[in-house]
Amino acid sequence: MTKETNQVTNIDVLVIGAGPGGLAAALYASRANLSTIILDKGAPGGEVLNTSEVENYPGFSLISGPELAEHMFNSATRFGARYEYGDVTHIEPGQKSHKVHTSQGIYEAKAVIIATGAHHRHLNVPGEEALAGQGVSYCAVCDGFFFKDRELIVVGGGDSAVEEGTYLTQFAKKVTIVHRRDELRAQQVLQDRAFNNDKVEFIWDSTVESINGDNQVESVTIKNVKTGETYDKPTDGVFIYIGILPNSDLVKDLGITDDEGWIITDNKMSTNIPGIYAVGDVRQTPLRQIATAVGDGSHAGHFAYDYIQSLDQ
Repeated sequence: MTKETNQVTNIDVLVIGAGPGGLAAALYASRANLSTIILDKGAPGGEVLNTSEVENYPGFSLISGPELAEHMFNSATRFGARYEYGDVTHIEPGQKSHKVHTSQGIYEAKAVIIATGAHHRHLNVPGEEALAGQGVSYCAVCDGFFFKDRELIVVGGGDSAVEEGTYLTQFAKKVTIVHRRDELRAQQVLQDRAFNNDKVEFIWDSTVESINGDNQVESVTIKNVKTGETYDKPTDGVFIYIGILPNSDLVKDLGITDDEGWIITDNKMSTNIPGIYAVGDVRQTPLRQIATAVGDGSHAGHFAYDYIQSLDQ
């Protein structure tokens, strides 16, 4: 790991994270004539880069994830925002500015917008990573449409697994929910909907041990945790819902998250620390989509401008 330097860069707005929310925040901030830097340790686009096709973003009937990310990045940097590589170690809040420490140096910004996103908990089984985007998905809203009249596996037993499994039945011929226990953990109303849906079936007391296929998902290997029996079940896709985790370790000591690590904001995307904002999937929010992240980012960029103006009054 590169040792942190003492070089300090002073700017108006620092955006941490170059996904849709961060890029939208940078667009609005820089368009308001604020000096803006977008900081990320990966390529601009975030999780959008891992999405093969996007068909639910307004303005594009169908576009690849990488292409949409390129459009967003070009818009975000049009008014002077700069993208820089940076691995944030911690944030040091101040009165009228905040210091963001990275392995490349220190950024001192009047406003900091956290757009670090979230990540899905993975099964960590053979085939999962190799077939991601080729039948393995973590988002029914994003990918369900591509599985019309197909048979699908949903892994999990909580609210997300049961709700999204039921949602998938509007496209799929059959949805089989695989759960490691003999009863669901989802809310009763969600359970009732699933149990009353003729397209939903259940495999209890079982785990998915591997996801199989050459260039596309063809089957899963299922293990009964009580008997130890394993067998292969043909399927066209696997949707995994065993949890989603916020990328919020860098702010865990700032007192701006809930018990699960999601950053708490008001409707201006402001945390309880003046001048620190959060947008997109890292935020405590009921829906995590490209469009909602962009909406969050536009709010944060706009209200960061208002906040910075208030510092001079």
